[in-house]
Amino acid sequence: MTATTPNSYFWRGIRDSLPFVFVAGPFGLLFGVLAVEAGLNLLETMTFTMTVFAGAAQFTALQLMQENTPTLIVLASALAVNLRVAMYSASLTPYLGAAPLWQRTLAAYFTVDQSYALSIVRFELEPEMTIAQRMAYFAGTVGLIAPLWYLATLAGAMMGAQIPESWALDFALPIAFLAMIAPMLRTPAHVIAALVSIVTAILAAGVPYNLGLLIAGFAGMMAGAQAELALERKARTR
Repeated sequence: MTATTPNSYFWRGIRDSLPFVFVAGPFGLLFGVLAVEAGLNLLETMTFTMTVFAGAAQFTALQLMQENTPTLIVLASALAVNLRVAMYSASLTPYLGAAPLWQRTLAAYFTVDQSYALSIVRFELEPEMTIAQRMAYFAGTVGLIAPLWYLATLAGAMMGAQIPESWALDFALPIAFLAMIAPMLRTPAHVIAALVSIVTAILAAGVPYNLGLLIAGFAGMMAGAQAELALERKARTR
C-alpha cells in the first residue's frame, strides 16, 4: 500500500534506513572504544557523541586530539569534514524550508549522510509530498539510526578494549560512504568534484594535522562548481 499519511511516511523512512543499521552499530561501537582509549571518560564520550552527532567529524577530531593538535586545528578540521552537511542543508531547503522552526532545528541536528541520502532521493521521486509528509519521512530515516548510534557508542565506551580486533569494526566508515556516495554521482560535475577531492587528498596526505582534508575538500568544491558553470555555458551555446 502506498504511503499517504505522515505516520505512514515515518515508518517508510524507518524501513528505508534498516540497511544502515549494519553501519551505525559497528561505527558507534568503534567510536566508543577509541574514545575511551584516547583518555575520554564515559560522560565525556557520550557528551561528545550526542552534541556533535557526526561520525566522520568525531573520528577526525578524536585522532587529532590524540596527537595533541592545537584546538583551532582540531575545530577547523572537524568543520572541514562536515562542510558537506552545509551542502546537504542547502539541497534540502526547497523541500523542508517551510516547516516550523522547531522542526527545522531538529532536522538540522539530524542531517547526516544517511538521512540526507535517503530523504533527497525520496523527495525527488515524490515531489507532490506535503511538508508534513517530508518531515515525517526525514524523522523516520533517523528514528532508528540515531538511538542505535548513541547506544552503540555507550556499549563501545563501556566495553572498551574488550572488543577483539578481529571484529574489524573500522570497516563501517568506508563502506558507508561508498554505499551513499556512489548513487549520488549523477552528473559530470559530481564525478569531477569527487575525483579531484580523492586525488588531492592522496597528494596532500603528508600535510600536518590532517589539513590535507581541508585542502581536498576545497579543491573538490571548486572543481565541481567550475564544472557546473562550464556545463551550463555549453548548454546555453547549443
